Formats: sequence, C-alpha cells, structure tokens
Amino acid sequence: MDFEFIEKLSSKSPTPGGGGVSALIGSLGTALGGMVCNLTIGKKKYEIYEEEVKEILDEVTYIQKRLFDLIKEDEDNFIPLSKAYSLPSSTDEEKKIKKETMQSCLKKASEVPLEVIRISNKAIKLHERLLGKSTILAISDIGVGIQCLRASVLSSKLNVIINIKDITDTNFVKKVEDEMNFLVDESIKICDRVYEEVLSSMK
Repeated sequence: MDFEFIEKLSSKSPTPGGGGVSALIGSLGTALGGMVCNLTIGKKKYEIYEEEVKEILDEVTYIQKRLFDLIKEDEDNFIPLSKAYSLPSSTDEEKKIKKETMQSCLKKASEVPLEVIRISNKAIKLHERLLGKSTILAISDIGVGIQCLRASVLSSKLNVIINIKDITDTNFVKKVEDEMNFLVDESIKICDRVYEEVLSSMK
C-alpha cells in the first residue's frame, strides 16, 4: 500500500472504490488495537492481563491481515459486475442472459462488504476487551481504532445495500439484511460505549 493507491482511488478507475476503502479503514483500526497490545505486553503494571492481551494480539493480527486482503477481493468481485452492465440487451435472449449475469454478480459483489462487517464486529469486541487491561498511555489509540472500525462497519453497510437493492432473490436479500442489521446495530452500540469510556478516562 502506497500513495499510488490514493491516486488511483481519486481517478476515474472504478476500482479501488468505497468497498476497498471500508476494508482498509477496518484494517487500520484493527492495527491500532495491535499496537496497544504490543505497548502493553511486558509492562509489570499489566502483567495480570498479559496472557489475555497476547491472545487479543494474535486475533487482531489475523483480522488486520484479513481485512487488508479483502481490499483486493472486493476489487476482484466488482470487476465482473462492472462488465455485466455493458452486456448487450437487444434481444429477449440477450436480456435474459444479462439479467441472470447481473443477479449473480450483484450477489458476489455483496459478499466482501458483508464479510468486512462480520470481521470488523469481531475487532470491535477485541478493542472493548482491551479497556482497563492495556497501558493508559495508548488509551487514545483504542478510541481512534474503534472509530475507524465504526466507519468501516457503516461504510460497508452502504456497500451491501447498493448491491442487494436490485437483487430479485428475496430470500437472499432478507438473509443478508437480517445479518447486516444485527451486526451493524451491535457494533455501533459497542463503538459508542467504548469511545465514551475512552473520553472519560482521559479527563
């Protein structure tokens, strides 16, 4: 990841886009949780929590890598959809093929943003566990991390919605919406609570 990503993001290129940015924000937020763990491990004041903090570090290290990988996966899933919009639709047969292709591609394109929500939800809960068990010197980084993950979840919700709104498979849509709404609502409540606790501890 370098400035070339930012330049391409601001260009006319359809990828990377909002989906990749949502995953990137989540990866960055999770990495801050990892930093907090690393700054805490080895400090005598927090040795009672050291094993738990090490476990959290292992989990956030995996999550930050997984979210980063999803940037590319989101791009790979979007490309077929962007091509499907250009399929011919002059005849009934062409219209049928285009419709079926679009439906398949829209389902595929909704997978990564939903996965980002799932994984960011796990990272949010790990940040919550760090409260009171990590060095107070890095308490603001928990707050920044949780806000990045909050943005990741809400942004990914938009990316799910934009893809499922034209899907005609109502059972698929309902299943996705139910899972998405539950995880987003839970995530935002935890994020807001953790952020307020971080603010209070800094006064």
